[in-house]
Amino acid sequence: MTTNNIPKASARRLPIYHRYLGFLHTAGKKWVSSTELGEAVKVESATIRRDFSYFGAPGKRGYGYDVAFLLDFFNKKLHQERLTNVALIGVGNLGQALLNYNFHVSNNLRISAAFDIDEGIVGKILSGVPVYPMANMVEQLRIQQLEVAILTVPHEMAQDVADRLIEAGVHGIMNFTPIRLSVPGNVRVQNVDMTNELQTLIYFLNNGIG
Repeated sequence: MTTNNIPKASARRLPIYHRYLGFLHTAGKKWVSSTELGEAVKVESATIRRDFSYFGAPGKRGYGYDVAFLLDFFNKKLHQERLTNVALIGVGNLGQALLNYNFHVSNNLRISAAFDIDEGIVGKILSGVPVYPMANMVEQLRIQQLEVAILTVPHEMAQDVADRLIEAGVHGIMNFTPIRLSVPGNVRVQNVDMTNELQTLIYFLNNGIG
């Protein structure tokens, strides 16, 4: 099966598997069964075996999966050996929190440039990341060859900023605004709506939905 044919749900679970395998490897565990892994990450063992088969990750009957081999295998699938620099667009409260976090638990992701209109922070370095004026965004994204951006601007600016990101050559946008962006087919948008997620959680709790 080619990467393009792998179900999106399976692809989304890959980083979850990868992180837990990292915990197991650090703890010195050499083998893990799909049942044990499933109990840890709350995914059915049959689903794990199916996901792993999509990616071509081999198991050994009677032993399960070789933790070190699987971790290295998924490192390559997730391009852990290659650093990906991303841009942060909007350095408000959420943007500041993301700068402070800056994916320190990951070895292959880093916010390397931020953009804002606030003259009080433009031209400064916050949490090790330079903040550029929004007016220079397209130029800087092209110069730095940044193809992934995190969008945390006010919702009324979201589509206009997204259009400029696409103009600059960005192909992936993590969208923290409530606006559903209109983008061409070659641009991937991942929507992260924390309010919606929290409201869904509360609805499930209030209605006894497991």
